[in-house]
Amino acid sequence: MSIPQPTGTSGTYFESMGVTPELCRKILATALAHGGDNCELYFQHSAGTSIQLTDGKVSQASTSLDLGMGVRVIQGDQVGYSYSEDLSPAALLNAARIASQIANAGQSMTVQSPNLHSTPNYYPVETAWDSVDMLTRVQLLRKWEQLAFEADPRVKRVDVFMRDGASVVLIVRADGKMVEDWRPSTMGFIQCTVEENGKRESGSYNVAARGGLEYFSEDRQNRLVREAVDRAIFQLGAVSPPAGEYPVVLAAGPSAILLHEAIGHGLEADFNRKNISIFSSKLNEQIANEHVTIVDDATIVGSRGALNVDDEGNETERTVLVENGILRGYLHDSISAKHFGVPPTGSGRRQSFRHTPIPRMRATIMENGPHTHDEIVASVKKGIYCAAFSNGQVNIGGGDFAFYVKQGFLIEDGKLTRPIKDVNVIGNGPDSLSKMDMIGNDMVVDEGGWTCGKDGQGVPVSQGMPTVRVSSLTVGGMG
Repeated sequence: MSIPQPTGTSGTYFESMGVTPELCRKILATALAHGGDNCELYFQHSAGTSIQLTDGKVSQASTSLDLGMGVRVIQGDQVGYSYSEDLSPAALLNAARIASQIANAGQSMTVQSPNLHSTPNYYPVETAWDSVDMLTRVQLLRKWEQLAFEADPRVKRVDVFMRDGASVVLIVRADGKMVEDWRPSTMGFIQCTVEENGKRESGSYNVAARGGLEYFSEDRQNRLVREAVDRAIFQLGAVSPPAGEYPVVLAAGPSAILLHEAIGHGLEADFNRKNISIFSSKLNEQIANEHVTIVDDATIVGSRGALNVDDEGNETERTVLVENGILRGYLHDSISAKHFGVPPTGSGRRQSFRHTPIPRMRATIMENGPHTHDEIVASVKKGIYCAAFSNGQVNIGGGDFAFYVKQGFLIEDGKLTRPIKDVNVIGNGPDSLSKMDMIGNDMVVDEGGWTCGKDGQGVPVSQGMPTVRVSSLTVGGMG
């Protein structure tokens, strides 16, 4: 089940549900009845389908639907928020009255008549999922399963999973701006279990995007299967490295999870507005090597983190955070932008209509530097090469982090040698940023199905980086 892309030929998608511009204006006026600096409505209708195959059989098949509206009233730094899963006028007006209770100013902005604005399209789709039947989905999964078994005789079990869907959001603001956005999504996942000489290991891989059926090209399907099989087989011969302080080379692409967690969150403006982030006092200071440029880019076509418009109705963009090693800015929603006296960066995001928007990353990228992959590896006499991460933790205030490396290699005399696994890499975000002393020219935007968690909300994101050398990190192996 999915939601078709609105045609835009007869008003907004939600008008067929009775949500007219006049009703929206009335809800906004009710929400601002006790005052307030600003207000917006966020309507959302989402649908999705997920299927899983285990041992050659469909072990799970489900569809989901969600519908509702959230209303936010802003007064200064304070927020009143309420939502309704009922789109009747009475229920929507009641939600507005509840949200209005945050305000006590007595005066508020004048509510303007809603005016629909156009948006760019960073996620064009050829074959939307609402036009794809269940049989086609199942056949796709069976193909992946068969390819995995055929890839290597050591493959003993294959689990395959896919999820697809779409969401339509309508944002109506008190200043009259009204925008509608159709947001498709898809993800494919494979986990393979292999066995050799009585030893069993597993490995997995996934790909995700804002795309339709065409996203699963033959090349991408083959890569999805090959990576999952290779990662499982890799585990059979990998060992844990000795613990210690080592130079660490981060592989292009997946290693950007470290960039996202250890650095990206610290550049979200709410943490800096509240002086929680370690980067709060470092604007326009040199915080990294001159070859380090970090951006957060919502305009990468088809990426999982792409956005045509943020969840406050603001235009999205390519936001420069660090330029040639100098901290240039933060990721702003409307509240933090007003606090800092800058325009919003289109980074106000929310999980659903049940949540209030906060500054969030979209697609966090370290751009290319001057070095090649081979010369970076050759520069390390003894260290480790991190190829795939599985998870991590970070302390926003201090910047300390710990990441679990699922797959990598020892580097000995400038060459990748023994495979390693189950490695903990420990460090500090700002300190590690200053120790990134060689930046590759092979940037890859990772295609994995990353979901970022913050304040109890999860949103889809992307990340990417080139090969990078960090001169020293703590490696916790089992020796």
